[in-house]
Amino acid sequence: MPETKITIGGRQFEVACQEGEETYLHSAAKMLDDEAQVLSDQVGRMPEARMLLMAGLLLADKTASVEDKIKEVRAELAEREAELAGLRNAVVEPERIEVPVVPQQVTDTLAEVAAQAEALAAAIEEKAS
Repeated sequence: MPETKITIGGRQFEVACQEGEETYLHSAAKMLDDEAQVLSDQVGRMPEARMLLMAGLLLADKTASVEDKIKEVRAELAEREAELAGLRNAVVEPERIEVPVVPQQVTDTLAEVAAQAEALAAAIEEKAS
């Protein structure tokens, strides 16, 4: 288990971590050190345990705030997904288009009239020649 040195609030600590976790440890130590630096700038020098406790509480407060925001965003996302699912499942009524149907009797009558008109045209043509 590798050991590494971290600096928090101007004080060095030697800590152990899992193999490959050193980067994460340094990142977390940096966040804690940033909070400790804010405390040090505001309050001045304080006992190590109090400084670590206060810096940890500040980080916990920030974390709680971020978790609350995540819950809000997840709830909003769930609402949007429900709306989208509702839109996908909505039954869309097709537009109704009515096409008039010509009754067969009318079609037959028109065919007879056309035949009579052709016969009349042929008779006039025959007399004209």
